[in-house]
Amino acid sequence: MTATPYGGAMQTGIVHFGPGAFHRAHQADYIDRLLADDPQWGIAAVSLRSPGTVAALEAQEGRYTLAILDAETRFRTLAAHNRFFGPGESAGVRALLRDPAIRIVSSTVTEKGYCLSGDGSLDFDHPDIVHDLANPEDPVSIVGWLTLGLADRREAGLPAFTPLCCDNMVSNGKKLKAAVVAYAERRDPALAAWIAREAIFPDTMVDSITPATDDRLRALVRDETGWNDALPVSREAYAAWVIEDVLPPGSPDFASVGVVLAPDVGAWEKAKLRILNGAHSSLAYLGLLIGHETVADAMADGELAGFVERLIRRDIVPGLEPSPLDLQSYASEILDRFRNPAIGHRLSQIAWDGSQKLPYRLLDSVGDALAGGRDVARLAVPVAAWMLFIQRQARAGAQIVDPLAAELARHGVGDDAAEALLGMRQVFPAALAENSTFRAAVLGAADAMRQEGPRALLAA
Repeated sequence: MTATPYGGAMQTGIVHFGPGAFHRAHQADYIDRLLADDPQWGIAAVSLRSPGTVAALEAQEGRYTLAILDAETRFRTLAAHNRFFGPGESAGVRALLRDPAIRIVSSTVTEKGYCLSGDGSLDFDHPDIVHDLANPEDPVSIVGWLTLGLADRREAGLPAFTPLCCDNMVSNGKKLKAAVVAYAERRDPALAAWIAREAIFPDTMVDSITPATDDRLRALVRDETGWNDALPVSREAYAAWVIEDVLPPGSPDFASVGVVLAPDVGAWEKAKLRILNGAHSSLAYLGLLIGHETVADAMADGELAGFVERLIRRDIVPGLEPSPLDLQSYASEILDRFRNPAIGHRLSQIAWDGSQKLPYRLLDSVGDALAGGRDVARLAVPVAAWMLFIQRQARAGAQIVDPLAAELARHGVGDDAAEALLGMRQVFPAALAENSTFRAAVLGAADAMRQEGPRALLAA
């Protein structure tokens, strides 16, 4: 179905894989504002796994509420999506990717959705990649879909669309391009060469704290707007989107709606991943062990908030210097954002998929600290907290939301959980796991927290 929220004027120029809450609260907000002056950039929402969100979007003709939760709560109705595809509608998606009007194919499928191995390269043993190589015209992975779409464009003599990864990975565009080219090489070396030459994969950084939608948000929207919206989203007032300034001619005028086009996204990307996301994960695992439920609750705990601030300023920031950004001011801004009581960002949500997040959020900072001869004792604490969190979930038989859940549960249930988890090469590269300084710091922190509780290390 095609919805026309702008009286029939909206066209479709963007295909987005993974229309979850973050995309709808962040990128779709920018595009919605762009559509007011340039209606060619409507978004086709594609869900590869679950029909729920796209079905709800379709039922509401692409309309939903964005609640900005800060000192003052504001509401906007967004309507940037005008086509909707769920599982089983691959023929429609493939036809759309062949449409010359499609210039951007963006994605928010989480770090695990790109089927990458621990070193950031494509994991050819991943079940989705194995499936797609055997069934290249019926893909289930984003890498398979991008390759199929680009192959069709090449065959039709059309220019390549621009894949735009909007997930939290260092050098996300470069990694996605390398994965697509490596996959295409297995299919057709000539196709791989064409993609490498013709397709542009910009690096990006996206930032805005976006809690999961719950019944409390639905009730708030209903009470404030009078609309029984099935899929509202919320976020803080702060939002940033940085795109590498390599977009081809004919791309959306992102800068006109506040997107930063930068020659090098790396400084923003690394600062966000390590300072904001690293601190978020630290708060999540330590906060959950202590008994907190939300980020704001954890930040109201003076001991925990103080530990995280020291972690940022003394251990994470030095690994990012020199930088064109004022990192200490950025850190202060982030800490203030974490204290926002209007955002009920659940620590359990942040704790999901830890095996995929830790390498980018914390282990890269550990590696830089070791290379610079700096102490890693404080950085080891949230890593050890993740291990104890996994152990707690495994022993209780509770859900572990992670693509490596079965292996984590197997390693995490024993008394030697920290040692066993440290041996997982999908998470800890051998050079890091076998580093005596890091190893001693992590195992020592895990042992101390197991015996004395997590608070024992917060003030140390």
